[in-house]
This record gives sequence, C-alpha cells and structure tokens, in this order.
Amino acid sequence: MSARGMRRTLVGTVVSDKMDKTVVVRVDRLVKDRVYKKYVKLFARYMAHDEGNACVVGDRVQIIEHRPMSKRKRWKVQATLTKGVGA
Repeated sequence: MSARGMRRTLVGTVVSDKMDKTVVVRVDRLVKDRVYKKYVKLFARYMAHDEGNACVVGDRVQIIEHRPMSKRKRWKVQATLTKGVGA
C-alpha cells in the first residue's frame, strides 16, 4: 500500500455475499489486444470487507485498498453506488 492518502479505488459488482462481513466484488476492465486490435473484457475478483453486511448480489460498489484483514481480504467497501435486485 502506498501513502495514506493515495489508496487505490476500484468500482465493481458484488457477485457473492454469502460470507459474514465479506463480499466478493468483480471488477471488469477493457484491454486492447496487441495483435487483433480488438478490445477484450477482462475481470478480477476481490474479497472486500463489508462491515454491517449491507451489500447484496448485484450492487455496484466502490472498494478501497486497505490493510490485510485475512489471507485474501485486502479491500474494503467504501460506498454503494447503485443497489442491485439481489440473487
């Protein structure tokens, strides 16, 4: 993690909320293929801390870099941008 005020933020969709105080967020990005010059959609899944279990599947959330809370959890839900309809 860099300086305190320079933490990375990402925007993604909640794909799982089955764990206690943890959600899995899928972050999509477009990358241009070097050979074919077409855009390919890539995604990454991040486990994020959700204090209060407020997020449900389908929510669009903003996550922020945070200190390690467990083996795979290094992000925290900062804000819910839009509410989803659920699973």
